Amino acid sequence: MKILIIEDDFELSNELKILLDNNGYQGIILQDSQNALENIIKINPDLILLDIKLPYLNGQQLLKQIRKNSNVPIIMVTSKDSEIDEILAMSYGADDYITKPYNPTILLLHIEAIFKRLNKIDNNLVYHGVNINLSKSILKKDNIELLLSKNEMSIFYFLFMNQGKIVSRDEIMNYLWGTDKFIDDNTLTVNMTRLKKKLVQIGLINVIETRRDQGYILI
Repeated sequence: MKILIIEDDFELSNELKILLDNNGYQGIILQDSQNALENIIKINPDLILLDIKLPYLNGQQLLKQIRKNSNVPIIMVTSKDSEIDEILAMSYGADDYITKPYNPTILLLHIEAIFKRLNKIDNNLVYHGVNINLSKSILKKDNIELLLSKNEMSIFYFLFMNQGKIVSRDEIMNYLWGTDKFIDDNTLTVNMTRLKKKLVQIGLINVIETRRDQGYILI
């Protein structure tokens, strides 16, 4: 799980990264709030730790902008224990709120609780009568169960979350492998071809369309 740390305090952001890395997450530091939206799209994190006080753009303003484009879980982090800040953060779309200085164990519990909640929601996703079980990497319709590989499920889920929208090959590769560099372009093609063939087995025929020079779209 990639957790993006948007924090201008160099020492604190490094402490957070170490904490996350040591507990099974991939901590990624972003100190440049000026280009935060572009970087969030590129990194495609599973969760964001967002400091409320940032240069160029404060955390609440950035939160509002993020929510226009993404539903990524966000925990607001602040040095002020202010009910007004908490109310504003939650009203702007934050999933949780924690005040500095915080107990590392408590922060980890907040993160774990969000992922557990999302897992319960995600495992009840449905597409054209097909149940999507992310944790087991299974698609199920009636009595038919279709087991997908990790990459196949990741591709399908990413397209599902962007249904009706064309996503580029670079966006998919970034989501799968965290980068589009040093990845053989044919690797994605092979995974996509296998996924399309498997979907036919459960009645999902031609639901993924290839758009030349643009990418793919789940219809």
